[in-house]
Amino acid sequence: MDVSMTLWVLTVLGLCALITIDFFIGRKPHEVSIKEAGIWTVVWIVLAALFGIGVMVWGGGQAGGEFFAGFITEKSLSVDNLFVFILIMAKFSVPTHLQQRVLLFGVLIALVLRAVFIAAGAAIISSFAWVFYLFGAFLLYTAWKLIQEAMSDDEEEKFEENRILKSIEKRFGVADRYHGTRLFIAEHGKKVMTPLLVVMLAIGMTDVLFAMDSIPAIFGLTQDPYIVFTANAFALMGLRQLYFLIGGLLKRLVHLSYGLSVILGFIGVKLVLHALHESGVRVPEISIPVSLAVICGVLAVTTITSLAASRARTERENPEAAEGEKHKDGVGA
Repeated sequence: MDVSMTLWVLTVLGLCALITIDFFIGRKPHEVSIKEAGIWTVVWIVLAALFGIGVMVWGGGQAGGEFFAGFITEKSLSVDNLFVFILIMAKFSVPTHLQQRVLLFGVLIALVLRAVFIAAGAAIISSFAWVFYLFGAFLLYTAWKLIQEAMSDDEEEKFEENRILKSIEKRFGVADRYHGTRLFIAEHGKKVMTPLLVVMLAIGMTDVLFAMDSIPAIFGLTQDPYIVFTANAFALMGLRQLYFLIGGLLKRLVHLSYGLSVILGFIGVKLVLHALHESGVRVPEISIPVSLAVICGVLAVTTITSLAASRARTERENPEAAEGEKHKDGVGA
């Protein structure tokens, strides 16, 4: 799409306004209810859909399809990232009423990091077409790693404090308990970090790894920097509320990593085919409608099989609880 500097500025200002609104919504630390999380999750999805329709009207069906394919892919990857967020929250025993503040700053860090990655990625792609081979290979490797992680039963291995974080903790010191929303406190005449800041740094550092997966994935669907940036931004918007809405459901999406590995592998193949086409090799290219259909289809199948597998496991491990769930759903009444 031919995007003017004015439109870029207006878009960034609009996103900043939405972030500000989101900040004031979660300004006062409190435990987020399912109702509150559900309402705001719907609001953010509706806003993304309206923006996508706007892109389709203004930029054409191709641009609109690219936005929705990118948004769905990035949202799916963000849901998988919530698994790691849950592990981080549990590892640092973050109080429930402070979790939304941690997630808010985590989303802000992710937005800034992805903006940097997108700018760098767009510049590299415009100068070096061979980078598509690199992106494709990286996505295929990431898909394989996801399958390996999905087959591993040890969830605790999915998050481990890295050396940088440990060195920061050692250098500045960490208080032995949370102090509300404060990030630093004076302890024995020395300024030390609170656990809240450590958690924010942990989530910020994992965001770097998440960006390394998601940016090549969306560049496999579109090379338009405007669509790449806005699809990422809208996918991250509402991630905080989604965390509280489907926190319990995440444990039941046992096949999500398999589904995401298929999607990343598919996009990796698409990138390689595109690179070959750009090099003059006559190979078929995968269209955006096909990509969108594959992404939505894989996610739908993954969700259905995950819920079925979770219910079967519950029935094996706890037949009485499973029977109670069936009665709740109106089965066997």
